[in-house]
Amino acid sequence: MHKLPAVFVACLLAGACLSASAQNYWKWRDASGQLHLSDTAPPPGVGDQDILQRPNGKSVATVALAAPAPASGGVDSELQKKKSQAEKDKADKAAADKLALDQKNAATRADNCQRAQTQAKALQSGVRVARLDANGERSYLDDKQRAAELQRTQDIVSQNCK
Repeated sequence: MHKLPAVFVACLLAGACLSASAQNYWKWRDASGQLHLSDTAPPPGVGDQDILQRPNGKSVATVALAAPAPASGGVDSELQKKKSQAEKDKADKAAADKLALDQKNAATRADNCQRAQTQAKALQSGVRVARLDANGERSYLDDKQRAAELQRTQDIVSQNCK
């Protein structure tokens, strides 16, 4: 006898759950009279008289407003400002990097120029110039080697000294 109230309460709870979950769906009839049940709103062509049930009592206008709207002008202008600022910062950084690289290259060219001019003066002075060969032994440049080395040094001077 005690089972009857428990079964009755269980049935009531199940019915309440079913009715609560059924309220989360749209129910409408289309133009051909077919019944539709969905968790999304009916298509725009369905009139209010054909909508049989709305989720949790919301109207079509409320659900349409809840849909994501395109971004407003204020948000777009802020986004555009941030985007243009980021592009400007990126361009400024690229210009600064290019300037630093140009300065480094100019310093390297100036150093190469100074070294090449010093080497050219030494070769033109007539002082004996010695080099170490592959075996580590000292060998002196003859006139032909001196002329070739002087030509190579003058090419370096012309490339780096402007």
